Amino acid sequence: MAELVDQARIEVRAGRGGDGASHFRREKYMPRGGPDGGDGGRGGDVILEVDEGQRTLIDFRFQRRFVAGDGKPGQGKDWTGADGDDVIVRVPPGTLVYEEPGERLLADLSVLGQRLVVCRGGRGGRGNAGFATPTNQAPVVREMGEPGEERELRLELKLLADLALVGYPNAGKSTLISRISAARPKIANYPFTTLSPNLGVVRLDEGASFVVADLPGLIEGAAEGRGLGHQFLKHLERARGIVHILDLSGFERPDPIADYRAIRSELERYDPDLAQLPELVALNKIDLGETRELAEIVAEELQALGVERTFPISAVSGEGLPELTRAMAELARQPASESLVARRAALAPEPPTEPDEADYEIVEVEEGFFEVSGRAVERAVAMTDLDNEESVMLLHRKLVRLGVIEALREAGCLDGDAVRIGSVTLDFEE
Repeated sequence: MAELVDQARIEVRAGRGGDGASHFRREKYMPRGGPDGGDGGRGGDVILEVDEGQRTLIDFRFQRRFVAGDGKPGQGKDWTGADGDDVIVRVPPGTLVYEEPGERLLADLSVLGQRLVVCRGGRGGRGNAGFATPTNQAPVVREMGEPGEERELRLELKLLADLALVGYPNAGKSTLISRISAARPKIANYPFTTLSPNLGVVRLDEGASFVVADLPGLIEGAAEGRGLGHQFLKHLERARGIVHILDLSGFERPDPIADYRAIRSELERYDPDLAQLPELVALNKIDLGETRELAEIVAEELQALGVERTFPISAVSGEGLPELTRAMAELARQPASESLVARRAALAPEPPTEPDEADYEIVEVEEGFFEVSGRAVERAVAMTDLDNEESVMLLHRKLVRLGVIEALREAGCLDGDAVRIGSVTLDFEE
């Protein structure tokens, strides 16, 4: 059985735009050919895509960094450079994408084929043909390619199951899912036989179907992470309902009512909202000894605790499974909005708006050394050919237009002081 890896951290970087070309037309009989330097190509994007063939995040153990292709530089004859190749990162259905550091949720990828552009490629720099004006018909200035976006992401997988089977180890969950679906989990008589969730599709005679997850057996303290607690309790958040499996045999768990109370307690301690999900209770192993009579007693006690529907079953012989399966199908037909993830998404506040691109911040790092940060300012510097005097003059005019020069002066910056913008350090001159 494949190992379930349900959390991963990756680094993604989009491609840099290609540099624009500084070139002049040179052809026979055209001694005064004008500028014809082409623009650079766009950098490639990094895109997450939901892929049906993916079931876990284990592939990200071996590859954590994804880099898209850079755009190609422009050339003479107004030729635009080729765009960089996009990188498609395939993820399983049910993947939550968070930006790090922090807990900002970027997307819930749960639909097959769904795509999310997590890093956009930089635009290509303009060639000198794009700078020609009536007063400057032979510019040598060009733009460098814009750097692509770069970020760190945390991926978290939560299984897409309509219902979840919960219970203590060896309560019969794996046997049940093997009887009502085509899933074939490992079944044996020892704790934590199920070390990763099993998904099974249950198909009814009338053509309807639903997905059920067999989660590893819970133990007391699971809410604090004991055993496999935290690793699997979170998968319940996508379920529309819970099916408790209680062992009536008495061989390992002599008190099924205490087991039910303990499981409910673990759910409430992990997340109080989980305990509010609709539930069914299956009283398993009625084919053994005097468990049929015990099932009636347990059902009455559960009813006193507020449990409305109990089902005496034998996962081994199949007795009682048709009735339980129909009840599970009815529970699974609830709208998807009833799952905990969907409810929270509906109540979640709007994500913070992106800062204005023209905004910037000036910090005096030490005497005579200032740092300017801001998307538009950093992009302007990164796309400037600092070896070209005309390009540097254009950059200076752009910084004046953005108000950076005046703001630096107000912050106490003097001629000759060092100013770092992005990865470039410049000498300040007004």
